[in-house]
Amino acid sequence: MSSVTVSVPGTTANLGPGFDCIGAALTVYNQFQFTRKPESNPNLTITVTGEEASRVTTDETNLVYQSFAKFYQYLGKKAPNVAIDIELGVPLARGLGSSATAIVGGLVGANQLAGNPLSLSEVMELAIAIEGHPDNVVPALLGNCQLSTGEAGNWLISVIPWHQNLIPVVAIPNFELSTQEARSVLPTQFSRSDAIFNIARMGLLIRGLETGTPDWLTMALEDKIHQPYRQGLITGYQEVKTAAMDAGAYGMVISGAGPTLLALTNPNQTEAVVTAMNKAWIQKGIEAQVRSLALDTKGATIH
Repeated sequence: MSSVTVSVPGTTANLGPGFDCIGAALTVYNQFQFTRKPESNPNLTITVTGEEASRVTTDETNLVYQSFAKFYQYLGKKAPNVAIDIELGVPLARGLGSSATAIVGGLVGANQLAGNPLSLSEVMELAIAIEGHPDNVVPALLGNCQLSTGEAGNWLISVIPWHQNLIPVVAIPNFELSTQEARSVLPTQFSRSDAIFNIARMGLLIRGLETGTPDWLTMALEDKIHQPYRQGLITGYQEVKTAAMDAGAYGMVISGAGPTLLALTNPNQTEAVVTAMNKAWIQKGIEAQVRSLALDTKGATIH
């Protein structure tokens, strides 16, 4: 194969109490095209289009290429000369898994060009190793809402059923929050009561996502492990949450490390929740892109 195009969905991770182990694929995508170049043309070529294209590196530090090259390194082979065309649809550094799409896109594209020497599970293991945790790369690769349990070489991945009337609304502000900064505010130890609080809500979250039961979801989306410490890094967090809940959202969480905020609601309240979250941030002087999405059920797809 001389050329392959891979589409990878953005993701939302944690969903409140599911810190570093739950993630869901959403209907927003980055697309990556890989084209072999002749041996006489060894220069790496990366072109990027999309709203934030100017911020993406186009040399060997590009995460898509690094993942592409690590695939061949894993095989013990030299990476072929390649041209990479990237079409951005997932906002950068906003808590919607943009880095996970780059890792998954690079690995899946490399595997295709190499004739698929690795199985899907082997590609997944490589993706987790590069990212450092599974919550974003697993749903980006497989689609759906996924629970990842285990450790390197022994991951157990299970699909969490997602009720058809459960609508994710993302509110993406015009400022960034790095994962490193968001992790730096987290404590290294938690009380027993906080651990029990999250364990109970984790179980309820799985049942709530499956059944779409409003009262269950409202309680299940609460968390004491990461959100109380991170919300201070997100201007307008409380105002946006209050607005979303008043408009009919079941609950609101920080998407990944933030600053994107994710509300879950039903089809009848979706428009009201979108409007309310947008208005709340405007009142804080912050521009935001607020929109309803859906659960992506396919994951990384090859064209």
